[in-house]
Amino acid sequence: MIKSHMNGMAGGNGVLYPIIGFSLCVAFIYMSFGDLWVDIRGETKLSFVERNGTQFMVDGKPFNINGWNSYWLMDHGVDESSRSRISAMLQAGAKMGLTVCRTWAFNDGGYNALQISPGRFDERVFRSLDHVIAEVRKHGIRLILSLVNNLQAYGGKTQYVQWAWEEGVGLSASNDSFFYDPSILRYFKSYVKTVLTRKNTLSGIEYRDDPTIFAWELINEPRCMTDASGDTLQDWIEEMSNFVKAIDRKHLLTVGLEGFYGPKSPKKLTVNTEFWAADLGSDFIHNSKISTIDFASVHIYPDHWSHTPDFEYKLKFISKWMLSHIEDGDKELKKPVMFTEFGLSTENKDFDPSQRDRFYKVILDIIYKSAKKQKSGAGAFVWQFLVEGMEKYNDDFLIVPWERPSTYRLFTEQSCRLARIQGSLPSQKEHLKRLCWQRR
Repeated sequence: MIKSHMNGMAGGNGVLYPIIGFSLCVAFIYMSFGDLWVDIRGETKLSFVERNGTQFMVDGKPFNINGWNSYWLMDHGVDESSRSRISAMLQAGAKMGLTVCRTWAFNDGGYNALQISPGRFDERVFRSLDHVIAEVRKHGIRLILSLVNNLQAYGGKTQYVQWAWEEGVGLSASNDSFFYDPSILRYFKSYVKTVLTRKNTLSGIEYRDDPTIFAWELINEPRCMTDASGDTLQDWIEEMSNFVKAIDRKHLLTVGLEGFYGPKSPKKLTVNTEFWAADLGSDFIHNSKISTIDFASVHIYPDHWSHTPDFEYKLKFISKWMLSHIEDGDKELKKPVMFTEFGLSTENKDFDPSQRDRFYKVILDIIYKSAKKQKSGAGAFVWQFLVEGMEKYNDDFLIVPWERPSTYRLFTEQSCRLARIQGSLPSQKEHLKRLCWQRR
């Protein structure tokens, strides 16, 4: 999501918040939902998530996902003063029955950079990512880790191009040279290899061997505007997905697409929001069909993609958008489809919080019905969850989930509905039994 990610970059300015704020935050969660408090001190055993056709599987059972985005986890783990937010967010997610969190495994250049310059890493930040993965495992949750940003927030492909120019080896000043410049391709491959083979200083497990990681995402929201045909991006996806799989065959892999249909797709006029969406250099079907890509990714932002302000139009659009991509997963791709970001902006004219609940419900209902019918719609990830005291990281999609009970109920009920279909994961079993019994 362009606006939210850019605001996220502005938030990474090193502002420190009083430790007392964290204590109040944790105390608030406990007092509000103490009866659902999860004991996370024991060792949590996790298995790798696998794919069987259009379904995700864990220990031989279907795994449909109620997930969320908290892209800021690694950044907040660098300083002790903000680290407790990670545990507070994961505790809240686990208590809601959420199973997968999507977050950034990159920060290229700038404040709290993981990669300071090509091939140079800040061990302090890497240890923060180690901490995030270890904490996530304690809560019985898994991670989708994204490896680079198409946008400028947290460096992104712009930073890679700048590095190449500074070293005098860049072929072009275009940001899209990220996808074809040989020097930049080497930079990115070096980065990917370093991350995948990183040995966690807390667990002693290499990232590529850790089942806490659900999947890798190549790039967040890739677009290649200088080649609307999609060929440049397609070549990059093929090269990088093969590179990842040569290092790590245990984890699933996705692209990170928004889901737009390309110029050769018959759906470009009937499903895309507006005509421009077919000219972004990406193509949902073509990009997702590559054999080394295990599942397709789609985002849902009708208010930022369309000039139509009508809220009822947005609801109709998301149903059409989701059902079209689920159909693609079932019939064309024969892979799971994950809606890895969805959100409704508070900056819409006449916005009311109740609209968000209706918006979310449409999305969660479609995922639930797909799970019941064993269709390819395998999960949805709301953008974005934060905890109190994170105003600098706020965007127009901010949600502190326990601050609005109706929204909190929507997501916890989704966890219960999915558990009734597929059973609960071992790490969630006792907690969901209590949580879902109260919601009967």
